[in-house]
Amino acid sequence: MTHESIIEVENLTIGFEQDGGETVLLRDVSFQVQRGEVFAILGGSGSGKSTLLKHMIGLLQPLAGRIAIDGDDIVTADRTRRRSIMSKFGVMYQMGALFGSMSTLENVRLPLEEFTDFDDDAIDLIARTKLYLVGLSAAVHRAPADLSGGMQKRAAMARAMALDPAILFLDEPSAGLDPITSADLDRLIVRLARTLGITFVVVTHELPSIFAIADRVIMLDQQTQGIIAAGTPAQLRERSDNPWVHRFFNRESEETLP
Repeated sequence: MTHESIIEVENLTIGFEQDGGETVLLRDVSFQVQRGEVFAILGGSGSGKSTLLKHMIGLLQPLAGRIAIDGDDIVTADRTRRRSIMSKFGVMYQMGALFGSMSTLENVRLPLEEFTDFDDDAIDLIARTKLYLVGLSAAVHRAPADLSGGMQKRAAMARAMALDPAILFLDEPSAGLDPITSADLDRLIVRLARTLGITFVVVTHELPSIFAIADRVIMLDQQTQGIIAAGTPAQLRERSDNPWVHRFFNRESEETLP
């Protein structure tokens, strides 16, 4: 990991227009993601974690602010430039979002068929290589419905890696997985980050995964509409003077039970 920023979010305000006015979810949020790190976005329900991610990948437009991906502002980019910016990252959605009518291999081949001029043999080799990297070489011809939940997440990650992006965005990667499968996925994320230098931005609320994978985290808060904590997981667990942050990282209830 270097100390070079690959993502810069500056003075970002996000929300939606309703009944002639604006409903703000996050206001004037700024942070940076360093190249090669695993960066986690945390927060309680309704804090705007997944909505922030959708803005970072260009699915939603902010009310104000700037989001630079490797130096290029995705907010102000025109259609052609936005397509170029989006080629720099891959996305793994919470439920995998694999196409059920395609095999695992065909799912990973799809971005290569859509966005490159490679011949069929090259596409096949690249797709099989990505599946090998996530431990699914034996599942290339299986349908998504025949894969376990953890295997579906790995296949979705392989597809997100198909175009060799510098950044991978993961939305709740451990959702719906048992503890052992979740731990295996955590190890895969760390291995890919360390061996390939991929930058990961992960939306999660799973405490074991946060401590297993995250180099740094930010915590969003619905009430203040902003970032209430930032640092390493250990720093926030041991040193935060914010009561909510302390309870989150120490897995404490709001009230002491009798």
